[in-house]
Amino acid sequence: MTTTIPALGTRTAEGSALQAVLLDMDGTLVDTEGFWWDVEVEVFRSLGHTLDESWRHVVVGGPMSRSAGFLIEATGADITLADLSVLLNDGFEARIGHALPLMPGAARLLGELAAHGVPTALVSASHRRIIDRVLTTLGPQHFALTVAGDEVTRTKPFPDPYLLAAAGLGADPGRCAVIEDTATGVAAAEAAGCHVVAVPSVAPIAPAARRTVVTSLEDVDLPFLHGLITL
Repeated sequence: MTTTIPALGTRTAEGSALQAVLLDMDGTLVDTEGFWWDVEVEVFRSLGHTLDESWRHVVVGGPMSRSAGFLIEATGADITLADLSVLLNDGFEARIGHALPLMPGAARLLGELAAHGVPTALVSASHRRIIDRVLTTLGPQHFALTVAGDEVTRTKPFPDPYLLAAAGLGADPGRCAVIEDTATGVAAAEAAGCHVVAVPSVAPIAPAARRTVVTSLEDVDLPFLHGLITL
């Protein structure tokens, strides 16, 4: 299931093979990967457990079912996955209610895509309740389509969310540019057949075929994205 808002149109630059841009949310557009870890640390502390810092790289970028499940198993905490998910989402919502910093270049890039009518989707492993809160900061008008992690049977690192987003925009996955910050998200986008721009947030990501690595969204603009995909 997806939630849609009025589409931005189907125009792309003349002669370009780019049909759509699909963007991850946490760590890519909003600087929240650290928020999630802080909430996980606090919740497990309240349950009487201390999280190992090395686990941060295991849980980053993944769906809550995987991340929370790993932490339950690693700590032996006496809590169900469903109950832990509620606590984590509640804690995260409380944090973003105080501050929600955008990643450098995010606002400029979203504005540029909108100004040129590029079909754009937000594709996140976060739950719908979180996405809808974050959209109030990002601006829902910037996205023709949003896909949440709890609205697909298989979320990242499976290709399903990106395939669903491309289909919803009427785009060929092979002519979509995806912007991601984690290896999990990159794996999902590449499995869907998309071209990937990786902007690593927590752990390094190496360049590869159909994958370009940059240090910041400040390095990404519409000509750059058009240049990724050729007929």
